Amino acid sequence: MTLVDRPARAARPRRTGRGVAVRGALTAWLSRPLADFHLLLAVLGMLTVIGLIMVLSASAPGEVAEGASAYSVFQKQLTYVLVGAVLFWIVLRMPLRSIRYGSTMAMLVCVIMLVLVLTPLGTVAGGAQSWFTVGPISFQPIEAAKLALALWGSHVLVTKRALLNQYRHLLVPVVPVALVVFALVMLQPDLGGTITLGVVLISLLWFVGAPLRLFGAIAAAGVAAAAFLAVTAPYRLDRVLTFLNPEADPLGKGLQARQALFALAEGGFFGKGLTNGSSKWRYLPNVHSDFIFAVIGEELGFIGCLLVLGLFGLLAVVGLRVAARNTDPWIRMVAATLTVWLVAQAAINIGYVVRLLPVTGITLPMISSGGTSIVTTMIVFGILASCARHEPEAVAALRSLGPGRVGGALKLPAPEAYRPPRKRKPVRPSTPPRAPGRRTPAPPPVDERRMAGRSAPPSEYRRRESRKATLDRSTRSRRTGRDGR
Repeated sequence: MTLVDRPARAARPRRTGRGVAVRGALTAWLSRPLADFHLLLAVLGMLTVIGLIMVLSASAPGEVAEGASAYSVFQKQLTYVLVGAVLFWIVLRMPLRSIRYGSTMAMLVCVIMLVLVLTPLGTVAGGAQSWFTVGPISFQPIEAAKLALALWGSHVLVTKRALLNQYRHLLVPVVPVALVVFALVMLQPDLGGTITLGVVLISLLWFVGAPLRLFGAIAAAGVAAAAFLAVTAPYRLDRVLTFLNPEADPLGKGLQARQALFALAEGGFFGKGLTNGSSKWRYLPNVHSDFIFAVIGEELGFIGCLLVLGLFGLLAVVGLRVAARNTDPWIRMVAATLTVWLVAQAAINIGYVVRLLPVTGITLPMISSGGTSIVTTMIVFGILASCARHEPEAVAALRSLGPGRVGGALKLPAPEAYRPPRKRKPVRPSTPPRAPGRRTPAPPPVDERRMAGRSAPPSEYRRRESRKATLDRSTRSRRTGRDGR
């Protein structure tokens, strides 16, 4: 029996598995116009809750040991979260056009504050003169400078995008201003702030399409600067040497790195339970700020660490998706740059906690304690959420269907549709291109004697003479035809 002679088998219906159904539902949900906006709100809410819980758990034992209230650090953090939430809502309601054109003034104000913080007006804390203190409120201008550099740098590069094939337009004035800010921050000194500023600058140049050889030069300059800074400051050299050999001084310079690894190891897969960690009982310095990820690993285990990593990974995907789905070039660059900044800062913090990087003192966004950091981060989330609401599909949906439940609850206005800049009309109409090798015929010579005494202009006279010659030729041809018959 051949293959043709065999009876045809009945077609089996395809079984739709649960995984296929979930994937289809997820794809359908992600294709909704406001999916990115809702995802950003979810990531912000979860990071805020995790940060408040872990700050309370990590700071309470140390505050009690010093005779203070167990909730003192938590209350400050909660206050800053409320302030950040108000600013998040204000930024979310502001037109992005106003934020863009106000970025120049914001950059100027930040540079002035970075200069003033080095004067007696600044306050020294943690070995760096990087704070302004007004009564019970203290803030760092470096956090605002990061945001201002991202917004202003995007504005300048987008405005000059037609000239960016020339290095002088690509680098000036963004790179010189950034170098001035770097110098002011290093005078405090604040190496962690300089690193995050460098991340912002590199992101701007990357997303504007700078040539790769420029990044090679930046990398070489960065390595040389890092080596110089490490040699000139003893505490920086100690950090590098401790990273290379943490066992050289396990109870002194290598204490933080060793205790952080011990905390992560004791947590295991599911952790020891919330508030049951032992590293926060003064075994790990700066546990509620720089090394809070170690407390997460000890109390919540690998599952808690994976949750935090997943949230920052989701932030990276959603932020770059917002940049890709927008039409306005400034919104695209701002969304991508701010996303890379937050995710890179989280990666650096987690990297030195797990001993993949030297300790730099960079905080974990939205989770570490720190007023200026969390307020600035919530403003960044507000700008990202506003960029998500300005996606073309989101703008169409919000203008036709209304603000929706979330937008109605937050009293958010409908975003403006993107309008590309108008093309300038030429002052004079351009002459049509001539075909190669063809010459424009010269006008016939004009008899000056016949033009004498006539009031018509030369061009009109030429047209009359040409019309008269044509009539003469046609008359002659008709006469010739009649004579030949």
